Amino acid sequence: MASTYLTKSKSFIIHTLKSKLHYTTRTSHFTNSLFHHRLLHTLSPLPPVPKHANYYSIGKDYVARRSHATTSASSQINQLPVESPSSQILDFPGGKVKFTKNMIFTSNSTEERVNCYRVLDDNGQPFTDDIDLLKINKELALKMYTNMVTLEVMDTVFYESQRQGRISFYATTTGEEAINIASAAALDNNDFVFPQYREPGALLWRGFTLQEFANQLFGNKHEYGKGRQMPVHYGSRKHNYITVASTVATQIPHAVGAAYSLKMEKQDSCVITYFGDGGTSTGDFHAALNFAAVLEVPVIFFCRNNGWAISTPVNEQFRSDGVVVRGKAYGVPSIRIDGNDALAIYNAVCEARKLAINEQTPVLIEALTYRAGHHTTSDDSTRYRSVDEIERWKGDQNPVKRLKKWIESKGWWDNVAESEYRSNIRKQVAQAIQVAEQIEKPPVADMFNDVYDVPPRNLNEQEAFVRKTVKKHREDYPADVPL
Repeated sequence: MASTYLTKSKSFIIHTLKSKLHYTTRTSHFTNSLFHHRLLHTLSPLPPVPKHANYYSIGKDYVARRSHATTSASSQINQLPVESPSSQILDFPGGKVKFTKNMIFTSNSTEERVNCYRVLDDNGQPFTDDIDLLKINKELALKMYTNMVTLEVMDTVFYESQRQGRISFYATTTGEEAINIASAAALDNNDFVFPQYREPGALLWRGFTLQEFANQLFGNKHEYGKGRQMPVHYGSRKHNYITVASTVATQIPHAVGAAYSLKMEKQDSCVITYFGDGGTSTGDFHAALNFAAVLEVPVIFFCRNNGWAISTPVNEQFRSDGVVVRGKAYGVPSIRIDGNDALAIYNAVCEARKLAINEQTPVLIEALTYRAGHHTTSDDSTRYRSVDEIERWKGDQNPVKRLKKWIESKGWWDNVAESEYRSNIRKQVAQAIQVAEQIEKPPVADMFNDVYDVPPRNLNEQEAFVRKTVKKHREDYPADVPL
């Protein structure tokens, strides 16, 4: 009871003293200083403090500001109890956090969207006057463009082969050629690639031949996976290109593990992993980003936000502003780029690689593009989106046409070179298909090897059963599968 009265008396005395000072011209300077202090600690951000600074320095600064009041009345007030500066900040294990009396929730509005980095406009002309951004010389530009054309022609011919019944399945990269080639061009061959199923261009850039592509699609005995994978599930140990898996987003945490290995071995290289916008709706994506950020590993997360996760549009996936904002939530440097601008992609991945290796940090890139083809040959995208929408993206935002306009404006390419190159590549792809078709399939034994050093009994029994079944019903199995 006594303590209650003492507290009230103390509050009354302080209130009275402050009221008197407010009307005393001799102490007006101090009153302003006191108001400034209150405003500073309730509404305004605290001054920047070095990572390992002692927060008591803020208290000293506050005391120094108060010392400007030199009147006798101010001296009396200086003797009154003042809230300790340390109580303004919570020294939490995750970092120091300032307090505020204002109850404000973070905004869920996407009205102001993250900007998108680009170099070339829709007409293939520089989007900026800063010529330093155009770091691509003639040799590199032509190699990038011709690889994009090769990828485009390869997709067309292989897609036609599937429709003819010559292969069972195919997925094109139509509309995403720049993402494939330009990102690969910015990497080193020692960097590891963990792809999804829409990045064959990265493998093409590293030297995978048209014949090797055809061998994989036809599953013959020269295919590196021995015919055990679906078509377009490429892989190459030689090119540091990890074999594609159909399961969505499983490659993302695997990439983080590989990057952690590079970090432990102090390698001057990084990992890049590709995935679509649909992959960011999986738990694997979120777990991978958090692990990468906490462990500080050199990995580039490259999201192809192409508007559609098969038939699910992005506006039914995200309440937030796409994918780029998710990087900030995990403490990962992030950027949004124009996925149909080869030069922007090249520049961004170059810088991301430097960051990843030099700073030992993950980087998230969200490339805004459009899947102008069907999801796969098992899909008809006109069932869930309009033909007009598809054609508009094929025309106005076509990444191959945009880069072509730029190299033509530089005098590095013309229609004659274009016609000759496309004709030549189409012949090469057709020839690769003819060769791949004539090569026999891998033997039945290859279905059961490469897993165990000594195959277990149950696996041997399964192999014996398969052989017996094929012999008994030979007419139901391909004749070119050796027993």
